[in-house]
Amino acid sequence: MTLKLNQNAQLLTIYIGENDRWRGKQLYVAILETLKAEGLAGATVIRGVAGFGAHSRIHTAAILRLSEDLPLCIQVVDVPEKIAHAIDLVAPMVREGLVTVENIQVIRYTHRYLNPLPADRSVEEVMTREVVTLSPEMPVAEAWQKMFATLLKALPVVDKTGAVVGMLTDEDLLEKVGIPQRLSVAQRLDSTLLDEESSRFQASPLTVEKVMSKPAITVRAQDSLGMAAARMAKAGIKRLPVVNQNGKIVGMLSRIDILRLVAEKTTKKVTAPLGVAKSVRDVMSPIIPAVRYDDDLAAIVDTFLESGSHRVIVTDASGKAIGLISDSDVVARIQPEHQRNVLAALMGKASLPPSDVTAENLMSPGVLSAKPETPLVEAARMMMSPKRKWLVVVDENDHPLGLVDRHILLLAMTSG
Repeated sequence: MTLKLNQNAQLLTIYIGENDRWRGKQLYVAILETLKAEGLAGATVIRGVAGFGAHSRIHTAAILRLSEDLPLCIQVVDVPEKIAHAIDLVAPMVREGLVTVENIQVIRYTHRYLNPLPADRSVEEVMTREVVTLSPEMPVAEAWQKMFATLLKALPVVDKTGAVVGMLTDEDLLEKVGIPQRLSVAQRLDSTLLDEESSRFQASPLTVEKVMSKPAITVRAQDSLGMAAARMAKAGIKRLPVVNQNGKIVGMLSRIDILRLVAEKTTKKVTAPLGVAKSVRDVMSPIIPAVRYDDDLAAIVDTFLESGSHRVIVTDASGKAIGLISDSDVVARIQPEHQRNVLAALMGKASLPPSDVTAENLMSPGVLSAKPETPLVEAARMMMSPKRKWLVVVDENDHPLGLVDRHILLLAMTSG
């Protein structure tokens, strides 16, 4: 077992004297070597300035007494199983001293050489400065048209002073107003059907203020990229409005902006300490929405609905990943006369009959894939294309083992 974020762990503390020895070595050196050889996550030695132990003699680091046997404290953090093993090894070595253990919770565990996020950069160095905004009083139909024209799925809502008061997404409009579908699906609809579906909410009395998400999660231009990325990952959002010291919008920061920066960063190759997540194997999701190549359209839509995903992997008869289908692919690749029924089915409002249309007919051939040992930075580089939102982790036979998406990557890079 290795240390993970928010995992219950234990702190082992060993109090010894600076002059204590073990088999000809200083005891603290011997203890560190033993712990490292056994694969413990890490240990720290702290030198005390004063103290007394079993003999009740006070030792200090006063200038005239530098040769005194000053107290040392060795602290070790790891999972309970490894701490128990460490105690078995170390306790016999401590012939005079104190050994304690206590339960703790791991909040962050990382390594400076393996954390690829340039967290010290400021947000304003990375953000997009040209921002498309909405006003609170804007009718929702007008907001949707603006979203459709710019192909932006989330837009900040600002008041007359330029302060950010909310965010409007295509998901907000889908759930609360009833737009035809998410933006990526709607833009693939036949123009006649799109006009018909859009007319249903053209006369809606709702304004942006009534359906937007609020309060908006924002970040300041001078804040660090590390803090902004952590805020984005924690909230599970793709974009952050950037404000100045007066709360006025000055830019937008997206998840792809951060991952692109990571992908462009040149990292020095080092030997990773045990327990540090450094590959896609450590962060991948084992949940894989998938259909067989011969599954029909009804089965594909059912998989979308059951998984809550907008994409599914297509496998061949042997289980090998051979393609990918998005809900927008389904809409774009069927005959226009069938789009209305499929659209209703994707929204869970209708069922589709058995069909001759199969996953093999609808899929985009090939998948972006990687072996489990692929480093996170390499995964970020591979996913920089706007259409590469999934990385399929596969075994030696190209059978899917897990998935990595942009959110998983960002979360991994902000949690150590």
